[in-house]
Amino acid sequence: MAKIELIATAAFGLESIVARELKNLGYEDLIVENGRVLLTTDELGICRTNLWLRSADRVLLKLGSFKALTFEELFQQTKALPWEEWLPEDANFPVQGKSIKSKLFSVSDCQAIVKKAIVERLKETYGRSWFEETGPRYQIEVALLNDMVTLTIDTSGLGLHKRGYRQLAGQAPLKETLAAAMIQLSFWHKDRALIDPFCGTGTIPIEAAFIAQNRAPGLKRSFAAEKWPNIPKVLWQEAWQEALDLWDHNEPLHIYGSDIDPNALALARTHAIEAGVDDVIHFQRLPVAEVRSRFKYGHMIANPPYGERLGDVKEVEGLYLELGETFNRLENWSLHMLTTHQFPERLIGRRWDKSRKLYTGRLECHYFQFFGPRPPREPKGDYTTTKCK
Repeated sequence: MAKIELIATAAFGLESIVARELKNLGYEDLIVENGRVLLTTDELGICRTNLWLRSADRVLLKLGSFKALTFEELFQQTKALPWEEWLPEDANFPVQGKSIKSKLFSVSDCQAIVKKAIVERLKETYGRSWFEETGPRYQIEVALLNDMVTLTIDTSGLGLHKRGYRQLAGQAPLKETLAAAMIQLSFWHKDRALIDPFCGTGTIPIEAAFIAQNRAPGLKRSFAAEKWPNIPKVLWQEAWQEALDLWDHNEPLHIYGSDIDPNALALARTHAIEAGVDDVIHFQRLPVAEVRSRFKYGHMIANPPYGERLGDVKEVEGLYLELGETFNRLENWSLHMLTTHQFPERLIGRRWDKSRKLYTGRLECHYFQFFGPRPPREPKGDYTTTKCK
């Protein structure tokens, strides 16, 4: 199979996590840049990365990159690329764009020129003067940054946070990709207990179950490139079979989600059923102040309410005080919380060990981590029953 270049896009602050996921899939020689990770692979790589990446936003196929200071340069260099290798005669290929710090700043003009250049190239290839575009969708993006043009085709379709299990959302939902990144940044291990005391509609517990079971997050959805005739169906079947073979359904887990909102919990249970992990997650209605555990070591991973998001600042700070009291009772546990609050340590009752700037949508947050002691090694299967309260 011919080598191709892919770009796994990522939210700010998550690039290293996406790179780690790619390395775990066996990909090497990665290039990590702001908002993206570049890799060289083959057509099977399109299938595997879409199925397996937990924290990436999309997987883009890179057609080419070049410098362009004029619209004529943009046209000619776009036309010079081998579009016919990917776009069949009936391809539906809309063009979207963005331009940052570039002379060619009119996005609409750049989109129109790229579209025209591709059409002219395909006219020469297919000997046609008109394309009805009734076939598979190939979403093309022209991205300009500091006068450098990158042309890509989106292989994912819907964003990769669309796992297929969350049909309904509560207030201020957390993206699945960000939840997966939070869990991986916590270094939680499946042998330990995990509690989300503000679980909402269940995203963090569900993503934790996926990670613990080595379950590919894309198993319940489809991707744009599945409809492309360029990628043999047998490659998708191979990738799907690999994912099914590696899914460990039998892993004993201690994953808990609690919340005070009965409607959110009802959605959480529905989502867990849709995700196929309802048998390994325990949800219950419980305020954070009443969360308890008989498990000596564990992790609390939380996306608590923000003052900007829900409720007023005093109410939110009251919740954080309760969270801190609960955490300090669980003296050997670790706490990982995503918040817009700049100084949570005065509410939690201790200094954070690590802080990382992340974004939920366009809202700047910090992921504060308070690490507990490292537990001693235990023989496999030596578990203690855990429950919230």
